[in-house]
Amino acid sequence: MKRQEYHVVPRGDRWAVKRDNASRASGLFDTKQDAINAGRDLSKGLGAELVIHGRNGQIQNSNSYGNDPCPPHDTVQ
Repeated sequence: MKRQEYHVVPRGDRWAVKRDNASRASGLFDTKQDAINAGRDLSKGLGAELVIHGRNGQIQNSNSYGNDPCPPHDTVQ
């Protein structure tokens, strides 16, 4: 089963938070930071992945909440 994802994407002069494969946005926001904050809250609630896109549509960053299928290795000795 594929992990749920929320995406922060540009929508005209605003920013949208959209769940993967959803036909409608979960919310529209005036600033990217407001969209990221809302997306983080939604992702944390479901243990989902938050994928943040730039104005050009390219992925800039992603954050996993819950059980990360590829957790970082512990490098502290």
